[in-house]
Amino acid sequence: MWRKTLVTALCAISVSGCATAVPAAPPFSPAPPFSPAPVATVPLPLPSELEEPPEITFPGDGPGRWRTADGPGETAGRAGTLLRYRISVEEGIEGVTPEQFADEVAAVLADDRSWITGGRWRLRRAGPADRPDFTVFLATPGTRDRLCAMGADRYTSCRNGDSVVLNIARWTHGVPHWREPLAEYRAYLINHEIGHRLFQGHELCPEPGGPAPVMQQQTLGLHGCTPNAWPYPNGRDRLAGPSGAYDDPLPTDR
Repeated sequence: MWRKTLVTALCAISVSGCATAVPAAPPFSPAPPFSPAPVATVPLPLPSELEEPPEITFPGDGPGRWRTADGPGETAGRAGTLLRYRISVEEGIEGVTPEQFADEVAAVLADDRSWITGGRWRLRRAGPADRPDFTVFLATPGTRDRLCAMGADRYTSCRNGDSVVLNIARWTHGVPHWREPLAEYRAYLINHEIGHRLFQGHELCPEPGGPAPVMQQQTLGLHGCTPNAWPYPNGRDRLAGPSGAYDDPLPTDR
C-alpha cells in the first residue's frame, strides 16, 4: 500500500508525470468501395432457339375421313340467333390438330370485328350431344372439290349448304398477294366462308385504296382494295361493298 502511495506522490511532483500506456491505434485503412451483390441472369433464347410451330403437310387428295374437335365451346356474341358449329380436320393433314383449328376459328368468331358485332348472331362450337347447324371442314384440295360440288378447282374454299370448307392449301400458304400476316388471311377465310353460311353474298371493292369488304373474293384478287379480314374492321361499323363478283381466273399452277 505504501508503495502505491509513494508512486502516486512521485508522479505528482514529476515534470512529465506518469504516462499511462495506451495501445497504439492500428493504421487507417479505408473501407472497400461499395459493390452490389451480383444478380443472377438467365440468357434469353436466340430467335433460332424459339419454338416454331410444326410444319403443316398434307396430300393433294385426302381420304375423306375426319377428326373432330371435342366440345362444346364458349358462346361468341351477346345477342341474336344462336348457331352451333362443328370442327373437323381431314385425316392426312399433319401439323394442325382439330383442337388447334377449333381454337383459331373460335378466336376469330369471338373477335369484336367479326360477325357477332352486328347483334344478329351468336356462335358456339357444338358439343358431342349437340346437333350442329353447320360444320367447318379443314380439307385437302381434292376433298374440297368433292364437298363443294362446284367442279374442279382445288384452289379456293367454299360454302355448300351447311358445309363450310376451308382449303388446307390456302390455310397453309395464303395467296401470292396476301401471305403475311398469315393469321389475318386465315381470319379472312373463316369470316368469308362462314359469312356465306350467314346468308351473305359476294361484294365488290367499294373504293380503290380502301379496305376490301370481307365478302369480296380476296383469294382471287383485290381490284384496287387492300386486304381486310373482318366484316366490322373498327369493331363497330359494317364494311360492305356493292353486290357482285369478279370473273377472276384460277391460277394455272395450283
